[in-house]
Amino acid sequence: METAAALLWKRPSLCAAKTEMAAGELGHSGGYYFRFLPQKTFQSLNTPEITSRLRQWSMLGRIKAQAFGFDQTFQVYRKDDFVMAFFKDPNVIPNLKLLSDSSGQWITLGTEVKKIEAINVPCTQLSMSFFNPLYDEDIVRENGHIVKCLDSFCDPFLISDELRKVLLVEDSEKYEVFSQPDREEFLFCLFKHLCLGGALCQYEDVLNPYLETAKLVYKDLVSVRKNPQTKKIQITSSVFKVTAYDSVGMCYPSTKSHEQTFSYFIVDPIIRHVHVLYHCYGVGEMS
Repeated sequence: METAAALLWKRPSLCAAKTEMAAGELGHSGGYYFRFLPQKTFQSLNTPEITSRLRQWSMLGRIKAQAFGFDQTFQVYRKDDFVMAFFKDPNVIPNLKLLSDSSGQWITLGTEVKKIEAINVPCTQLSMSFFNPLYDEDIVRENGHIVKCLDSFCDPFLISDELRKVLLVEDSEKYEVFSQPDREEFLFCLFKHLCLGGALCQYEDVLNPYLETAKLVYKDLVSVRKNPQTKKIQITSSVFKVTAYDSVGMCYPSTKSHEQTFSYFIVDPIIRHVHVLYHCYGVGEMS
């Protein structure tokens, strides 16, 4: 229970933000301009422990985070212009990675984006106590073990425990322990994606690996600052779930739609970075 209740952030440093913002004051007129930031690494996806979990969940080699900088002040109401400019930018086109449907290899887009969809994803959670209902409603036992249930299917997912039932089965008796606004939160989306995994996912018997991994990835992607007036930590990032279309149809994050195929853009308007979290459903690396 201590892990679930732990605060996600304490006091973030603003030094790096100030340095990066100064470097990014390029000031182009008109649209956004982007730059690839290959030096930005996402440790949450690369530690040996997390790599082992992603392998078990059949997500290893199919999930990636990338960082890009941009030069203009970001306004949420201009998110569609921002995302379209991103896909058309000459620094993005050769660097944005996705998985090929045919070969399963990492490739670049290689087609002209004609239309985009950027759905706002609420991102307000600052504590893992958000998941306490899982304990309160006996979905997870006090010792962290996930309560089992009779096997059923919610295509294409096997449901063999109460956690997956809460995540997927809308008419289950405990589905409402998380409200619809809760389910739309970026932290919940991350947690759900990790729980469901890839095509050959080996599910956990205990909750903590899911919670811990969701927490680390969330903190790696999302930016916070201390409000100078209230002295409280607040999230500064805006999150969008992004889909792109070419002249034929959907082309990104894949040509095939799946609940576990996704791309989230996490935009930090202060240091002018956009983090792209991508995953394509399939069979992950085994070794």
